[in-house]
Amino acid sequence: MKSMDTFTKTDSSAALRLEAAGLRWLGEAMLHGGAHTVGVIDLTSYHLVTNRITPSRITARAAYQFGSALALTHAAGAPYFGAPPRGWDSCKGNMGRAPLSFVSEDDAERSWGAFYAQERLLPYLEGARNNGSMSLSDIDTVEKVCTRLIANEFDSEQPQLVSSAASRIHGDLWSGNVLWADAPTLTWAPSMAGSSLTASRSCKKSTRPASYENTDPARGICGVLIDPAAQGGHAETDLSYLGLFHQPHLNDIYAGYDSVSPLAPGWKERVSLHQLHILIVHAYLFGGGYGAQTAQVARRYA
Repeated sequence: MKSMDTFTKTDSSAALRLEAAGLRWLGEAMLHGGAHTVGVIDLTSYHLVTNRITPSRITARAAYQFGSALALTHAAGAPYFGAPPRGWDSCKGNMGRAPLSFVSEDDAERSWGAFYAQERLLPYLEGARNNGSMSLSDIDTVEKVCTRLIANEFDSEQPQLVSSAASRIHGDLWSGNVLWADAPTLTWAPSMAGSSLTASRSCKKSTRPASYENTDPARGICGVLIDPAAQGGHAETDLSYLGLFHQPHLNDIYAGYDSVSPLAPGWKERVSLHQLHILIVHAYLFGGGYGAQTAQVARRYA
C-alpha cells in the first residue's frame, strides 16, 4: 500500500496496542452495517499504521446516516460495563494522556451508575484538585452526584437495539474523532459498512425522512471513527460526547440514531450527566476552566 494511503501514529507501545484493539473491535460492526471505522494496517512497538482518511465536508444527510450506523456499532455489544476491547487483557488503559480503567467480568458493576461513579468520575478528582482546577466545594459537588449514581438514581435503559449488558462504545467520541470522507475513497471498508440496513429493516419505529430512503453510503459522505477509547459502556455516553466542541448537524446524527434504535425516555436530560466524564478528564489533564465547568454541570445532578 502506498504511503499516501496510510497514516502512521507514534506513541508508547501500550497506547498503540490498545488503540489497535479498539479499532478492530469497533470495526467488527461494519460487517453488519455499523459505522465506518478506520482500519489497522500494521502495528509495531512504537508505530500504528492505519488507513488515511481524505477529509470531505459533512452534510445533514451524511450526519443522519452516520447516526443510524453508529446505532449498529453500539448494538454489537459488550459483556459488561468497563469491559476492554477484545484482545486487551489489562485493567490499565488510557484515554489520550489520562488513565482509563477496565474491569474484569468478576469485578464488574451491574449498575451503570455505580460503574460510572467509581471508574469514570471519582478516580480523577484528586488530580483535578492537585492542579488547582477544582476546589474542595467542587469536589464535594461531584461526590454528591456519585452518591446518587451509586444509588442507581440515573440508570436508564440502553437504546432499543442493544440486547447485551453494555453497548460497544467508542469512548472518546468528541467531534474531532469523527472524520468525514467521500465513500468511494474508503475502498478498504466492507461493502455493508455504514449502511445501517439491518437496523432499518428490523426496527418497528422509523422516522427516516422520505428524501433519505434511497441513501447509498457507498456513494455519499460517511463519518469514520478514529482514535477510540473503546469499552463496554452506555450508548448515551458516546452520543453526549458528540455534543461537545461544536459537532455540525448534531441533531441530524441524533435523529438518524433514534430512527433505527430508539433512545430511552429522558435521554436529553441525561446528556450533561454523561458528559461529566470527559469534562473531568479535561480538568485532570489540563486544569484551568475545565474544573469549574465540571462542577457547574455536576450541580445539575447533585
